[in-house]
Amino acid sequence: MIYQGNAITVVRGDDDIATLTFDLQDESVNKLSSAVVTELDEAVKALQGESGLAGLLLTSAKEAFIVGADITEFQAMFGKGGDFLESMLVRVHGIFNAIEDLPFPTVTAINGLALGGGCEVLLTTDFRVMSESAQIGLPETKLGILPGWGGCVRLPRLIGADNAVEWIAGGTQNRADVALKMGAVDAVVPAEQLEAAARDILARAIAGELDYRARRAEKQQPLKLGPIEQMMAFETAKGYVAGKAGPHYPAPVEAIKVIQKGAGEERARAQAIESKAFVKLAMGEVAFNLVGLFMNDQVVKKKGARYEKQARPVKQAAVLGAGIMGGGIAYQSASKGTPILMKDIKDDAIELGLKEARKLFAKQVERGKLTTEKMAERLTNIRPTLAYGDFGNVDLVVEAVVENPKVKEAVLAEVEAEVSEQTILTSNTSTISITRLAQNLKRPENFCGMHFFNPVHRMPLVEVIRGEQTSDAAVAATVAYARAMGKTPIVVNDCPGFLVNRVLFPYFGGFSLLMEQGADFARVDKVMEKFGWPMGPAYLLDVVGLDTAVHAGEVMAEGFPERMGSLGGGAKGEGDSQSAIQMMFENDRLGQKNAKGFYAYEEDRRGKPKKVRDEAAIELVKGVARESREFSDEEIIARMMVPLCLEAVRCLEDGIVGSPAEADMALIYGIGFPPFRGGALRYIDAMGVDAFVALADDLAKELGALYAPTDKLREMAAAGERFYDTRNQAPAQA
Repeated sequence: MIYQGNAITVVRGDDDIATLTFDLQDESVNKLSSAVVTELDEAVKALQGESGLAGLLLTSAKEAFIVGADITEFQAMFGKGGDFLESMLVRVHGIFNAIEDLPFPTVTAINGLALGGGCEVLLTTDFRVMSESAQIGLPETKLGILPGWGGCVRLPRLIGADNAVEWIAGGTQNRADVALKMGAVDAVVPAEQLEAAARDILARAIAGELDYRARRAEKQQPLKLGPIEQMMAFETAKGYVAGKAGPHYPAPVEAIKVIQKGAGEERARAQAIESKAFVKLAMGEVAFNLVGLFMNDQVVKKKGARYEKQARPVKQAAVLGAGIMGGGIAYQSASKGTPILMKDIKDDAIELGLKEARKLFAKQVERGKLTTEKMAERLTNIRPTLAYGDFGNVDLVVEAVVENPKVKEAVLAEVEAEVSEQTILTSNTSTISITRLAQNLKRPENFCGMHFFNPVHRMPLVEVIRGEQTSDAAVAATVAYARAMGKTPIVVNDCPGFLVNRVLFPYFGGFSLLMEQGADFARVDKVMEKFGWPMGPAYLLDVVGLDTAVHAGEVMAEGFPERMGSLGGGAKGEGDSQSAIQMMFENDRLGQKNAKGFYAYEEDRRGKPKKVRDEAAIELVKGVARESREFSDEEIIARMMVPLCLEAVRCLEDGIVGSPAEADMALIYGIGFPPFRGGALRYIDAMGVDAFVALADDLAKELGALYAPTDKLREMAAAGERFYDTRNQAPAQA
């Protein structure tokens, strides 16, 4: 035994080959925490001090090789400042360079995922062998940073600048066959042959058959690129990646710049360039917020996994109501392997649902994600029916009929009589109280909400809504089914609009007040899109549908009359005045569904709706304006964001959602809250709770209860508290 640690062991074999094994105790995966990096340093020093070694094999005792650095440490590290980060990077470069400079050949056996820091480890060795099911990649740009442990230096020298730009800027996970084709690895073999293949390469290198020194030198020398090649590899890529990433995500373009600047440099200088760029990104708010999102996502996944452990598995599902929504739900269930019955009372609705499912499967075939044989096989998981004949064996039913409480109550009572006493009933409702819908059920404990977002196949969130009588078993089964469908379920308690719509509609309320005071809705859209939303409020209303928005607004107005009363009637409660949203609806401008709303819609070349300016809509909105005012971008942002953020606070205080992490992830997954801003509650933290309360108070003086902070939020501001642990907050900006 050359070295023994908690995560790393180094053993010398009879053939004088050392085997360094990553096996982090008490963890299911290997990750490079600061403690593991310290062990790696000690292990490498032990190797350097061992005489007579002929070679080194890096392996993993886990299913994955190394999944990356320990992201749970990132925010605390970033908070220690640039000097600390710089010294940390210099230290890790020293460890990795020491592996690369060992006086004998080295090889890595990659048996599973090797991502981020794990990928950077294997780039230090002279050779790499990969199992057929393994994947490698450098996903750091998705966290707002870039590979900082040599990835931007070594990978381009292995696979070429253009391929490295694609891997690093895209943050992709790459299959073994792709890695072999690119030259990132030297061989791909079945898992059971992995160690033997790695040892064979090592033996050939020791015997001089493979020149490991030449391979090593290639990684340490400047890239052999002329000026024209550099222009083609980097300048074109920067323009393309900048357009795709957008202005709020600097890491992908910064990574290209690092590769470009380091291309003509030796290893040490290129690594210094990489380190400087890493520190610059790590000290920014985008990286802090994206790392925070990753942490929040882990919280949500862990809660979902806990529910899943308690659940009776859903082996057969059913959806009531075909059409676009029912077809989307059926497709999602069938595509992930859970058979589903799709019931409606009309043949044409059934055909519409099947058409939707077939269209979505066909797109998967077009993209190369499915073969036609697999498509046919998965389509058989959907069984259309006009009767309840086979519902006795259904484990969970999703009711997805029209958003009308009387219709839903009747359908739910009807299906309850046809299923077993253990069957879980769920309603795909966006606003109607689950407790209300349960009133006529004989087994209300078996009923909860299961709110999908449209389009079902794209939107990751499912709200699982607990009614007053909903049992833990019903929630657990619904969470488990949502996870089996590839969705992210978040459990919330019952209230008008639940979580996402309850938070969204004050945002629309802020928009209506802006319209009332003469703001230009197209300009509001541009400001909010520049802020980071995928679409502005007027455009979003057109996509949602003005009829849907009016109906949901009425539910909100009834549930929260003090601050949302204007959403269901006249502005500020005056019955003789309309909001811009109601004006559109009453003039049969429903949005994209009838090609006219705040904008008019034409089909683009791909047959998708394209918005265009519409003078008729502009005149209608002018009709609701009581005054004409100019608003700065900052005023528009405050008027839109404050009510949304305040409602998220209220949902947390009211116990509608269990944690800030779940609240923020629901808004990001459900309505496209700008991810780089971290969520509504993290947005308040970034501003400072005291500054946010002061801004809200200032707006509330003119605009009323929609903008008024809660008493508890005022207490938080006075006490200097935050929604997230103060030890994991962004560093002060220079």
